[in-house]
Amino acid sequence: MGKPTGFLEYERSLPLKEKVEQRKQNYQEFVQAYSDEQLNNQAARCMNCGIPFCHSGCPLGNVIPEFNDAVYDGKWEEAYQILTSTNNFPEFTGRICPAPCESACVLGINKSPVAIEEIEKHIIEIAYKKGYVKPNKSFLKTGKRVAVVGSGPSGLAAAAQLNKAGHDVVVYERDDKVGGLLRYGIPDFKLDKSVIDRRVEIMEQSGVEFRTNAEVGKNVAAHELNAYDAVVLTGGSTIPRNLNIPGRELKGVHYAMEFLKQQNKRVGNSSFEEADIHAQGKHVLVIGGGDTGSDCVGTSNRHGAKSVTQFELMPTPPEARTAAMPWPSYPMLLKTTTSHEEGCQRHWSISTKEFLGDENGNLRAARIVDLSWETDELGRPSKFTEVEGSEREIPCELVTLAMGFLHPQHEGLLQQLGVELDQRGNVKASETAYQTNIDNIFVAGDMRRGQSLVVWAISEGRECARKVDEFLMGSSVLESKEN
Repeated sequence: MGKPTGFLEYERSLPLKEKVEQRKQNYQEFVQAYSDEQLNNQAARCMNCGIPFCHSGCPLGNVIPEFNDAVYDGKWEEAYQILTSTNNFPEFTGRICPAPCESACVLGINKSPVAIEEIEKHIIEIAYKKGYVKPNKSFLKTGKRVAVVGSGPSGLAAAAQLNKAGHDVVVYERDDKVGGLLRYGIPDFKLDKSVIDRRVEIMEQSGVEFRTNAEVGKNVAAHELNAYDAVVLTGGSTIPRNLNIPGRELKGVHYAMEFLKQQNKRVGNSSFEEADIHAQGKHVLVIGGGDTGSDCVGTSNRHGAKSVTQFELMPTPPEARTAAMPWPSYPMLLKTTTSHEEGCQRHWSISTKEFLGDENGNLRAARIVDLSWETDELGRPSKFTEVEGSEREIPCELVTLAMGFLHPQHEGLLQQLGVELDQRGNVKASETAYQTNIDNIFVAGDMRRGQSLVVWAISEGRECARKVDEFLMGSSVLESKEN
């Protein structure tokens, strides 16, 4: 325990951010670093609880009190070793994780929780600067070959772990660059792509082979995977939820990922064939109140949108825990992101009824209606009705649909492999073995569990890699959350 009285002496403090008007002029990360003293003080707030609920709050089972203690004592290599014993990519989770560990922090019962996410980010960045992050080459090779299809966080984690176990790993990515959702779903102002490139270079030096512009089931035949001893499917949940209302076909109505991916390609100097989607000078409507919707808000502001409005079907979330979300569960609270700070009109309990166009088929407005929600005995919304007389039009020339994802793409790879699907359209696999109906084909991440968090994707990739290792070798040398 770094400092027994630290949680009494220091308040939670987050690093400064660049001013809104300054950061809206570019797509660079804008969160600054702690000073040495600030970092030391924030690590000192960790109470080293008798039962550290942060462990169970984190899908990776990060050993949080121990790395906080090492940070307080300035033992950077030890902090790095502790952190990476459970998390392959703290540079990703330290930037874009919603930090369920902080929701489970015991200090959070009556005070602000420990700034675990920021401490994690600082540990890995200091480790890179000090040269602790090195290629992990296995000189005891098993002679087994594994294909990983998909290079998002789950695929990268699986590949890193399988390579560590001594297997020869090839990662197939259908886009032009490695990273999946990290590369083309997360805006650069939240995750600079040099952070991905830095990690991919380490993985390549460790022996992992990456093949880009390689969509298995399309320009790479699925039967080519037969050359591998095992296959891991980590293609993500990529089919977005649609809004089937009149006017959906109008020019200007797009899925959020179409909008975000195109902008990330612009910043990364990658070409795209689709028609240009840009918010400059337009009234933008973002439908969906989650992180993807927030990313659309931040991107639209940087484009120079005339206005940005965000709608959510559900009622306004509470600002504090309710009986329906007791500690240490992850609470669905009102969240104001850095993108919202940059300018956005937010509205809850809104249903979009129709998109309206001009004579040329261009979007000009949306017809909306207010909703009135009924709640159950715990205060949770359960049923809604439309508010009579509240129907109206709002101007918009660009709509982004950010309402989540349904399941992975079935056409191509999955159909050609013949893997079974579950009732939700995800790849069916045993809960603990990650194994499909085909013995040597495994699945992890959103493709298996449905749309989820980056930290869950990494956890799935790690656990799946262990099961693949056991399948190939009879036992596994890889770490597990369970031990």
